[in-house]
Amino acid sequence: MSPDLWMLLIFGLAMLLGVPVAFALGLGGAAGILAGLSPDMLATLGTNTYNSIAKYPLIAIPLFILTGLIFERAGVAASLVRFAQSLIGPRHGGLALVAVLVCLIMGGMSGSGPADAAAVAMVMLPSMTKAGYPKPFSASLIAASASTAILIPPSIALILYSVVMPGVDLRALFAAGLFPGILAGLSLLLPAWWLSRRYGWEGPDSGERPPIRESFIKALPALFAPVLILGGLRSGLFTPTEAAVVAVTYGLLIGVFVYKQLSPKGLFDLMVEAGKISGVVMIIISLAGIFAWAGTTLGTFSSLANAMLSISDNPWTLLLLIMLLVLIAGMLLDAVSIYLIITPILIPLVHHFGWNPVWFGILLAMNIAIGQFTPPVAVNLMVTTKVANIRLEKTFLWSLLFMVTMFSSLLLVMLVPGIALWLPDRLGFVVGPW
Repeated sequence: MSPDLWMLLIFGLAMLLGVPVAFALGLGGAAGILAGLSPDMLATLGTNTYNSIAKYPLIAIPLFILTGLIFERAGVAASLVRFAQSLIGPRHGGLALVAVLVCLIMGGMSGSGPADAAAVAMVMLPSMTKAGYPKPFSASLIAASASTAILIPPSIALILYSVVMPGVDLRALFAAGLFPGILAGLSLLLPAWWLSRRYGWEGPDSGERPPIRESFIKALPALFAPVLILGGLRSGLFTPTEAAVVAVTYGLLIGVFVYKQLSPKGLFDLMVEAGKISGVVMIIISLAGIFAWAGTTLGTFSSLANAMLSISDNPWTLLLLIMLLVLIAGMLLDAVSIYLIITPILIPLVHHFGWNPVWFGILLAMNIAIGQFTPPVAVNLMVTTKVANIRLEKTFLWSLLFMVTMFSSLLLVMLVPGIALWLPDRLGFVVGPW
């Protein structure tokens, strides 16, 4: 058996046995080194794990994880919900529209789907249930809407893609994700509004409309967060990594002094939880470095790319196959693992067809976003169903509906690359093929 097959076999077998994905990647890479290289090359394990995380842009990941947790517990979601309700008012589908809108705004603060899903679900689910929305529908809609957080800047997923895909400007990725993220949100708004009208969920007399001026003033500190982050990036005031520091600082200030929801003990708990989540992410990235180095040295990734080219040399056919592959992977793995496993395989194909790497990265992110609320491993859906206190199986049909509608927005971005590339091009960021 070839070293390539040994590496992939050990990785796949470890995953089937329930080994955590980080250690499955490390074991697969080590098996490939033993089978195809000298055993002395095992000495590179330590170097590869260190080199994988010793990258400046990765500093932003734990900081944005902390930012997401801060905004989740600082009372930001409640103020945004009240402001959105004042704009939309009571009408059929009004609260559903509010949920989607708030998730889009929250995505511009944290870059984390699960954090947004938790924050919005805790605020929106009680009022949506009271207005007549079925809990499975509400949980599915919020989970799907929160998945746009990995598209709307700042995005943890896009930070990782910029590290894995050489030569890609992270600022261009951030700008490119804005319109596709909004498009994905709109693709959820339409079916939510239509279903609300059809089934009579929430009528025009279902509640009072909050005062617009008062709710806007209370929401202003939260609304300013995306402006601060994106404005600083566009003006060159700070780098994406420095933007993460600014986001944490700003979140702490408004959480402690404006909304007054963060206590010293709460801050300590936030730091501990952020450290745990960041530790898991960094372990995955570090051990994936072994897998990536072994796959590159052995030529495994090139062989897999050539195997995919043997299926078809038509770029559109192969792109659709890639999107389906990533969609299936998104149903089973987290975004970090998908980027680390699949992107090295796809780099030769991106080169071969001359696909724009920024546009391609947005397509991957949109696909992974769909996977965040598609069972069996639907991290956003797990969060919202836990808040709603319902079983995950009850949301399957609603999740399937939103998966189809969001996939339609993915196809639109695929067919019209300008949806993703127009804004970074206008802002002067590098979006050329290579």
